[in-house]
Amino acid sequence: MAKIRKMSALLVGGVLAVTASGCASQAGSSDALTYWSMWKEGEAQQKVVAAAIADFEDETGITVNVQWQGRDNVKKVVPTLNTNKVPDLVDGSFAKLAPILAETGQAKSLTEAYDAEVDGSTVADLIPSAYLDADELSVDGGDAPWMLPYSLTSDAIWYNAAAHPELVENPPATWDDFIDTLDQLKADGEAPLAIDGDVSGYNAYWFTAAIVRTAGPGSLKEIATDPTGEGWDRPEALEAAEMVEQLVDGGYFIDGFNASKWPAQQQAWADNQAALLFNGTWIPTETGPYAADGFEYSSFPFPHLDGGNTAQRADFVGFAVPAKAKNAENAQALAAYFLGEEYQNALGTDAKILPIRADAAVSPEMTTVKEALDAADGYFQQNDGISFPGYTEKLLWPAIDQLVLGKVSAAEFIELMKSGQVDYWKQNS
Repeated sequence: MAKIRKMSALLVGGVLAVTASGCASQAGSSDALTYWSMWKEGEAQQKVVAAAIADFEDETGITVNVQWQGRDNVKKVVPTLNTNKVPDLVDGSFAKLAPILAETGQAKSLTEAYDAEVDGSTVADLIPSAYLDADELSVDGGDAPWMLPYSLTSDAIWYNAAAHPELVENPPATWDDFIDTLDQLKADGEAPLAIDGDVSGYNAYWFTAAIVRTAGPGSLKEIATDPTGEGWDRPEALEAAEMVEQLVDGGYFIDGFNASKWPAQQQAWADNQAALLFNGTWIPTETGPYAADGFEYSSFPFPHLDGGNTAQRADFVGFAVPAKAKNAENAQALAAYFLGEEYQNALGTDAKILPIRADAAVSPEMTTVKEALDAADGYFQQNDGISFPGYTEKLLWPAIDQLVLGKVSAAEFIELMKSGQVDYWKQNS
């Protein structure tokens, strides 16, 4: 189990003390903490978290009342934020937590958790500094982190290495190389790209990755903050939209992508009915049950423009403590505890996701993604870090849907975003 020692702030609060053997014993308060988890019972991730909770309870004497609520856990937190029934600890993706807690001032500073000692190091030292440098972890105007990530999600262009050894040897690195690869796949009679066009978040990956390639990490968020909408006049924005338009006009997406229901097309891809799938790091686990016999998961990063940046998406999944939490100290202790080597390794090998610790083990399916992250010259979050309430769901994603589904041209997409953004900021200023 992880060895954890809290710094003075938590010791004063009486959370736990460390014995000579390195295991902690109860030191005062044993108030139970309430944790609303994003995982469902039976999921591989849930099993790792449950094991950590059991060890934490044995080591500290602190009871954890966990509710395995699934992906709607953050949504369920909203009506509790101004009551005395708010959970002490909640986890989720940055994209879900930030609008609800960080942007509204409802998240507690996690300084104590970052200062905690786990496996002989502070938690802050266990997280790669490049991730800690991300402004998103601290609210505007503050320098204290509000979120403690325990894993990452990223994206990649996935393929079956057994069916496409040429991609193992020579994956396309630039956009031109990528288009050449798609053309060769079409010439060979294979559908180049699978995509479930009814999933707005998946459609958005294409434009977000493209604009990061043309203008760099943070560029889309910067454009989105402009109340005049004129940021969309940047030539890089149009260039990114034209990259997506090129895929649509080239007929590279699998037939029926714009009329089917998820997960039809990712299932088709896993059954070798399409060569490539641009999607998240959960794809090997999610498609594994119906993948073709002998399917070997591998991937390459979204291609860069010739000589351009190689930034990779690195979305945080982690813990936050609501500002009104009654047992915030205990909650931070549990959050820090989960950075222990045992649980980080289990996330990598058993749950087959990307742990936040750089020294943690990863599964073979995640090796190529980990290599891309390690080699990246920068990082960006889903939607390039945009967390303004309602912006992605009501404006950005619907407009990108129309672009990916071929309903508007690149130029028309830019005009949609310009006018829509003016309206958005008028209503939200």
